[in-house]
Amino acid sequence: MTSALRVAIIGAGPAGVYAGNILDRMIRDAGREVAIDLIESLPAPYGLIRYGVAPDHPRIKGIVNSLHEMLDAGSIRFLGNVTYGVDLTLDDLRAHYHAVIFATGAIRDADLDIPGIDLPGSFGAADFVSWYDGHPDVPRSWPLDATDVAVIGNGNVALDVARMLAKHPRDLLSTDIPQNVYAGLLGSPVTDVHVFGRRGPAQVKFTPIELRELAEIPDVDIIVYAEDFALGKQVQQLVAGNNQVKIMTRTLESWLEREPSGASRRLHLHFLHSPVEVYGDGRVEGMLFERTDVADDGSVRGTGEIVDYPLQAVYRAVGYFGSPVPGVPFDERRGVIPNDAGRVLDLAGAPIPGLYATGWIKRGPVGLIGHTKSDASETVARIVEDVAALPAPVTVDPDAILEVLDARGVPFTTWEGWLALDGHERALGEADESDIDRERVKVVPRDEQVGISRDEVFAAS
Repeated sequence: MTSALRVAIIGAGPAGVYAGNILDRMIRDAGREVAIDLIESLPAPYGLIRYGVAPDHPRIKGIVNSLHEMLDAGSIRFLGNVTYGVDLTLDDLRAHYHAVIFATGAIRDADLDIPGIDLPGSFGAADFVSWYDGHPDVPRSWPLDATDVAVIGNGNVALDVARMLAKHPRDLLSTDIPQNVYAGLLGSPVTDVHVFGRRGPAQVKFTPIELRELAEIPDVDIIVYAEDFALGKQVQQLVAGNNQVKIMTRTLESWLEREPSGASRRLHLHFLHSPVEVYGDGRVEGMLFERTDVADDGSVRGTGEIVDYPLQAVYRAVGYFGSPVPGVPFDERRGVIPNDAGRVLDLAGAPIPGLYATGWIKRGPVGLIGHTKSDASETVARIVEDVAALPAPVTVDPDAILEVLDARGVPFTTWEGWLALDGHERALGEADESDIDRERVKVVPRDEQVGISRDEVFAAS
C-alpha cells in the first residue's frame, strides 16, 4: 500500500491554510492519503489576518471563521512557535516530507527612496501595524508624540494606519485591541492625519467599503481638497466604465461639499502629491511634495510645483516586500521566491523537486483573498502533477518531526493550544470592566501565548 503523501507548509496565514485545504481535497480525490503539517513561526495561526489588518475591520472575522473551519476539520496539523531556518532546516523538512510549500508572505515595508526618510519620526507602516495588532516580536510601546502626521500611500494599509492614528481609542475597545496599544493611543496628541497619494482620487487602491468607513469615525472630520480632483480623459473614461471607481469618486467629491463639523481630529486626503523629501534637524519637522497631474493617457507627471507641510511624523505605506527564505533561491529585485506556477526554480531556471511556493512570496504583495485561493490552487495542481516524481523522505512517521522538536527543546504549539489561547482571550474580553462589550483582549507576549497554549493542553493530556 502506498504511504500517505507528507507535505509541510511554511506559514499559517491565509495562503498556507488555503493551500493545505485545497491540497487535502485534491490528493484525496486522486485516491491517495495525505498528511499535512502547517508550520508557523508565531504561536497562533492566521498570519496577517491576526497581525496585519486593523482591528476595526469587522469583515475580517468572516475570513477568520473560514480559516478556523479548515483547521478545525482535523486534516491539517498546526505546529506553531516553530521558526523555519532556526528550529527546522530545509534538510530536516526533506527528511520528513515529500514536498514543502513556502507560504511565508511579505512582511517588510517596501523602500521609499527619498532624502530624510530615515530621520527619527519616520516609520514603516508594517512596523506600526505589527505594534497595534499586538505582534509578539515588536516593542510594547510606540512613540506617539506628533500632532501632525503624514501617511504616504493610497492603499488599504495606508488607510488602516491613518484610521488607527485618527480614531479615538475608546472607539477601538469593541475590537481585539491589546491593552498596551489602547494605553499608548490614549496618550497620543494627534490632531491632524494627512494621507498623500501621487495619483488622483479615481486611482486609489482601497475599496468603497474602506472609504465609507472613514465617514463613520466619531469626532473626526474628513477633509478633501478641490485642487486634487483634476481628471485626465482616460481617467474620466475609467470612472464612467467602472462602477466601483464611480462610487469612490462620487463619495470623495461629495465630501468637497461638506463643512467641517469642528471635530477634535481631522483626517486629510491629499491626491496628486509625489513625495520629494522628509526634512528636519535631528528628527522629522516637515515634508516636501511635488504636485502632479494626470495626463490624458492616465499617466502621472510632475508639475514642478513644490509644496511644504509641517509634520512631526511620517508613515510610509507604499507596499510590502518579501524576505529571503533560508536554503531557497530568492529574487532580491522582486522580493519573491523564483517559481514557475508555484514550482520553485533554481538559479538556472530549473524546477527544484519537492519545493513549491504560494501567496505573496510567490507572486508579490498584490491581490486580495480571492487571488490567494486561486494562487494556492495553481500551486497545488503542480504538486498533484508531480506526485509520482517527488523525492521520498527518510521517514514517513508523522510523530518523527515532533520528536525532533522535542529533542531540540522547541516549545511548539498545536491547534488545541490555539483553541485554549483563543478561549483565554475571549474570557479576558468578557471580564473587562469597561461599559463596552469586548469580544476579546489579545495576549501579546510570546511566552504568555506559548504558556497558555501548552499548559492547558499538556495538563489535559
